[in-house]
Amino acid sequence: MRTGVIGASGYAGGELLRILSRHPDFKIEYIAAGSNSQELISDLHPHLTGFNNQRFSATSLNEIDRCDLIFVALPHGESSKLVNQVADRVKIVDLGADFRLQDAELWQKYYGGTYAGSWTYGLPELVNHEKIAKSSRVSNPGCYATAIALATAPALDFIDVSDVSIVASSGTTGAGRGAKVNLPGREFRNNLTSYKFGGVHQHTPEIEQILQSRCGKSVKISFTPVLAPIPRGILATVTARVTSPTNIKTLRDCYTNFYNNSKFVEVLPEALMPETLSVLETNNAQIQVAFDEHVDRVLISIAIDNLGKGAAGQAIQNANLMCGISEDAGLSSKGIK
Repeated sequence: MRTGVIGASGYAGGELLRILSRHPDFKIEYIAAGSNSQELISDLHPHLTGFNNQRFSATSLNEIDRCDLIFVALPHGESSKLVNQVADRVKIVDLGADFRLQDAELWQKYYGGTYAGSWTYGLPELVNHEKIAKSSRVSNPGCYATAIALATAPALDFIDVSDVSIVASSGTTGAGRGAKVNLPGREFRNNLTSYKFGGVHQHTPEIEQILQSRCGKSVKISFTPVLAPIPRGILATVTARVTSPTNIKTLRDCYTNFYNNSKFVEVLPEALMPETLSVLETNNAQIQVAFDEHVDRVLISIAIDNLGKGAAGQAIQNANLMCGISEDAGLSSKGIK
């Protein structure tokens, strides 16, 4: 399939190019980066040696319409300006936030600007595969939203969904490529800091939305994000009070059965804990669960690569489903460690 990447100069765009370069069915024919048009791809992505001497193209609707499939990796508010002009026959996976939320008021509260509507939400482990397969427009979930929703969903039937607490650390690539004063190495090395503190992170309504769709009840989360001094990876811990008697065996069986048929989500043996290094450059998620009898709370730890399962890897997983090919086509299951 003729494939294009829009916004290819960013971190997620570069990861899309890396994975797509070895995909058996998607052939990259168009690589666009508006503000970096005509720059060498290898200048911004020096690890992509297979793209030597290739340059980013300008963003062009004519070129987009020549593709069968496009991935859009633009900042929020930018995708909707472009994709509504694209031919209906072109399949689109949007890695931005523009089409994730179903509630216009929540969009205004957390993002602002014009609400563009919602597309099929592409979290394949929690959304019916057939729904994604029948869609020509899919909204890729946020990185934190992916990790937290996957960690929480199996427990929804026996926890207090009105009081779910999360602390999640992310690598600096999660903030995007734009220059930020707190992201140069001298500023974040050997340093951890919370940010968007106090329930204001934009992934909050997205997480509540997907979990509510699973359990049919109002879900409320308290989410504290943390900037970690690593380039990529997310480690999240979810805790919630149980509402019915449980024990560690019941809890483990619940999670194991829930993800029994998943190609990418693994519930680890009891002795192991999720590690970001173990999922680096993969579309995998590692989960560990525990039950704290002292306070009657379940604890779930999850690790993903924010550029893999949290962005580019999941986008390609969605595209595979949309195009009727194997869900794991072109996606590595082998971590660095």
